[in-house]
Amino acid sequence: MQKFVVTGGNKLKGTITVSGAKNVALKALIAACLTDEEVAIKNVPLISDIYVMIDIIKELGGKVKLTDHAIKIQIKKIKNNKISLDSAARIRTSFMFIVPLLLRSRNAMIPNPGGCRLGARPVDRLLDGLKKMGADIKYNTKDGFFYTKSSISTKKSPLHGASYTFEKNTHTGTETLLLAAVCANGKTILNNAAEEPEIDELIALLNKMGADVKRTKKRTIEIKGIDPGKKPLLHGTTFTIGPDRNEIITFACAALITKGDVFIKGADEEYIKEFIEKLEKAGGGVEFKKDGIRFYYKKPLIAVNIETKPFPGFMTDWQAPWGVLMTQAKGTSTIHETVFENKLGYIYEIQKMGAKTKLFNPKIKHPEKVYNFNLSDDDPTLFHAVKIKGPSSLHNAVVTMWDLRAGAAVVLAALSACGTSTIYDIDKLDRGYEKFENRLDGIGAEIRRLNE
Repeated sequence: MQKFVVTGGNKLKGTITVSGAKNVALKALIAACLTDEEVAIKNVPLISDIYVMIDIIKELGGKVKLTDHAIKIQIKKIKNNKISLDSAARIRTSFMFIVPLLLRSRNAMIPNPGGCRLGARPVDRLLDGLKKMGADIKYNTKDGFFYTKSSISTKKSPLHGASYTFEKNTHTGTETLLLAAVCANGKTILNNAAEEPEIDELIALLNKMGADVKRTKKRTIEIKGIDPGKKPLLHGTTFTIGPDRNEIITFACAALITKGDVFIKGADEEYIKEFIEKLEKAGGGVEFKKDGIRFYYKKPLIAVNIETKPFPGFMTDWQAPWGVLMTQAKGTSTIHETVFENKLGYIYEIQKMGAKTKLFNPKIKHPEKVYNFNLSDDDPTLFHAVKIKGPSSLHNAVVTMWDLRAGAAVVLAALSACGTSTIYDIDKLDRGYEKFENRLDGIGAEIRRLNE
């Protein structure tokens, strides 16, 4: 087991380069499995989740070549239609392999997905869509596997097109049905589809592979299935992944919380406008340059409230770094988490460091309209909002990482705190940030990774 030892108090200054987007890279690897030709993906972040996905592709019979930050993938033939329980437990995205397995071998055995536990994170929305497209899916409660096969007897594609409306916003659900629809018979229309820019990148990749996908209006995506008589259904291509929005926000908050000045090379303002608006309202310094964005401390911060929402709103993955930043802002700020039912666990950790916070549940007249998670999965012991009073003088403590973004948040708190903190369960952070401590060290942080 490894841990971080962080000594706070240093102002972060310098230049840091943003990695390729994790949430695009993982889905791009699955898209590459839809064809028997080679797909090359560039600007891939070298994080633990990527290595898990590579292992799964190899288990399925694929060949993978990793050079620097580029991956070449080719699965000429699916040799194994079952994802191992061990692999699935390590990463939630493994569930999406249900699509290439079903399309290329007509059946799939997929266990319940793992990854960071941010609540129930139900897969019911994407399963309903796959069933409407002709998939026969049965869940075995004894072994925890979903057994999936095509209900279509024809030799054509195992799936057919359909019109499907998502009950609530679902990033993964939208991507999964996109992957399924490009090789299905006929046209598919996805209504109330998620709008995240990572989905648009996946669409761009699929279209480069020969698919016909377009957004026809707000929250509607139309997919014309590939002619099933055409071989291969999709072809190989080369694709470059764009910058990771979550990294930009993490390093921006790191600069501000340490009263520093950091230029994030490769950062793009287009898809983080809601964050920029809130940061400038709080008094943070932002300067847009040709090849990136500079974030800097220019005056004491003031408290600003946020409510997480699907794109183009304030992203749920940004609220933990923002929550730590608000411990240094004058006044009382409120964070209302509406996307996941259990994503405020990091608050307990920063309380150990002296943060003045109070967890609570707002009174909501129509919770089914406000919350994106299934209300049936909610727990009365969970909190969906927090009040943060600042500025607080944070101090050193022994803390742990609850999940990926919460992990980044406690590191930010330790960078701001007086004294030396110890942080455990750092493997959660490795799932989404490449060489996190080395990159922070390069701009002035005092952070070490040690074996326990």
